[in-house]
Amino acid sequence: MTQQPQPPVLWEPDEARRERANITAFTRWVREHRGVDVSDYHSLWHWSVTDLDGFWASVWEYYRVRSATPYRAVLADDAMPGATWFPGATLNYAAHVFRNRDDDAVAIRHASELRVLGEWTWGELRRRTASIAAALRRLGVGPGDRVVAYLPNIAEAVAAFYACASIGAVWSSCSPDFGVRSVTDRFAQIEPVVLLAVDGYRYGGKDFDRRDVLAALRAGLPTLRHTVVLSYLRDEPVEGTLDWNEFESFGEGAEPDFARLPFDHPLWVLYSSGTTGLPKAIVHGHGGILLEQLKNLDLHLDAQAHDRVFWFTTTGWMMWNFLVSVLLTEASIVLYDGSPGHPDLGALWDLAERSGVTVFGTSAGYLSSCMKEGVHPARDRDLSALRAIGSTGSPLSPEGFAWCYREFGPDLWLFSTSGGTDVCSCLVGGVPTLPVHEGEIQARALGMAVAAWDPEGREVVGEVGELVVTRPAPSMPLYFWGDTDGTRLRDSYFSVYPGVWRHGDWIEITERGTAVIYGRSDSTINRGGVRMGTSEIYRTVLALEEVLDALVVDVPQPGGGSLIELFVVLREGVGLDDALLGRIARGIREDCSPRHVPDVVRSIAEVPRTLSGKVLEVPVKRILMGEAPERVASRDSLANPKALDHFADLARKTV
Repeated sequence: MTQQPQPPVLWEPDEARRERANITAFTRWVREHRGVDVSDYHSLWHWSVTDLDGFWASVWEYYRVRSATPYRAVLADDAMPGATWFPGATLNYAAHVFRNRDDDAVAIRHASELRVLGEWTWGELRRRTASIAAALRRLGVGPGDRVVAYLPNIAEAVAAFYACASIGAVWSSCSPDFGVRSVTDRFAQIEPVVLLAVDGYRYGGKDFDRRDVLAALRAGLPTLRHTVVLSYLRDEPVEGTLDWNEFESFGEGAEPDFARLPFDHPLWVLYSSGTTGLPKAIVHGHGGILLEQLKNLDLHLDAQAHDRVFWFTTTGWMMWNFLVSVLLTEASIVLYDGSPGHPDLGALWDLAERSGVTVFGTSAGYLSSCMKEGVHPARDRDLSALRAIGSTGSPLSPEGFAWCYREFGPDLWLFSTSGGTDVCSCLVGGVPTLPVHEGEIQARALGMAVAAWDPEGREVVGEVGELVVTRPAPSMPLYFWGDTDGTRLRDSYFSVYPGVWRHGDWIEITERGTAVIYGRSDSTINRGGVRMGTSEIYRTVLALEEVLDALVVDVPQPGGGSLIELFVVLREGVGLDDALLGRIARGIREDCSPRHVPDVVRSIAEVPRTLSGKVLEVPVKRILMGEAPERVASRDSLANPKALDHFADLARKTV
């Protein structure tokens, strides 16, 4: 293997920054209290994935996790799937959020296209959380009941989530820009008893009335006993629902009360789509998420008391769950509901200036758009408080790295991360004591036994392979809702390498321990961090009478970002005119999400399929990225091998 040149180092923390990093204090504590010889980050990581008991017990002790009852073991069963963590422990995620708080300190800064920048103190957050929790109890909600939210990224959503967690109810949320079918496909699986929603929202300067969608959701969720609606867009009640203010008044004056729950009691349900069937309803537990986020946010994000952490997200992306978990640390958070491009691409940088953001989190796509559109964030704004930029959702290109340092100067810590909904955290990400190499992620995350494997299950270094996790971690899914025998969970992560988690990304681990993500190795489509399965898109497209067959792929682009390309087989005599293109886009926007409307739609003669009828999404994606067809698929295994020729011809013209 030819040694690749090392990319330039764009940033290296000075000694003062290393010394004040949270991970430095943790490393010192491990040496002193555990007697482990960890001299640098890489030795700390190696210990964290080889001595799982020692590492996670250290996280528990270091962060003073409170349990009403002692745990009997750290890792009682290390099987994957099926690992058993901290049996016997009884705790509550939300109780750890509110412990030792100053009621007068600011917890949340929030803004939207409908609301000016405002603040919630810890006292306000505590009061609102307690009142919502008491109101839910009055409606008969108890531990294990599901409460679903069709809410934007606003402070009320944060309080509602903490309220659910405090009483042991299971939270699940979707952004209000999701269409009826996408929401019901998710929520109906978990049979919710309460729906929390808004009447509409504003995005890109336009108002979107969601009252009709809300009515359809209520009809499509037969287990609902109550629907509570926040008048967010207009100040008028929604017939047949409970007004939010009246709802909160049910619990007015209540004090916080945190249920004692088993370590693996469900905290929330997130959704991650595959290529077939309904979205996977991923269940995470109180204890696993608590430990993972304490570790991740304190040690990797380096959240400290002076920090104001912002991440551009919606409630339909796991980064919202990540962001609200920042309040487990001493930092405060900044929320925004609206378009990142309205009135222009400077909107989020304007918010960062107004709210004093110190850690600015966004997607690689947003940074790439700013670069391409000639945005200069720091030129006309006072962003002196900003110390770090985080990027996730898709790989950040080397050009994106270079642009950030041109715009913000050499003192910026730029950390790229990759992980996902499945673990609600990063698998590879930032480390505040390590250098930043252009185009690379700094390191593998503590406690995550990440490796790159070839198809035969051999670890490779300095080469692209499948991203695998070889040992369990506490925030891996407890189960998929409704997957009673665990078949779908095993098929999703463990079917390729039995007993080893296959994540679905291509990754390279360099000789220096850094990582490069090369996109999905499966065919799910990730836009803005929201993963949509191809099956969801096909369901909409194939409902059109004119369309006989379809294939959709998300193709990474050299300068960053990606293109969603949809290929359709049309009925004889039908052309791909503007009217049909409009119906395709409108259907996907309304049924799935606006993020997943194709960038390009092309007509083809036939969709390439295997002998068993499976659509060749990943091989077509690789061909469009420039790989030779004979390297990505065996023609002998195809029902119609000539169908690949069209994509090879297209690749020669475009790559």
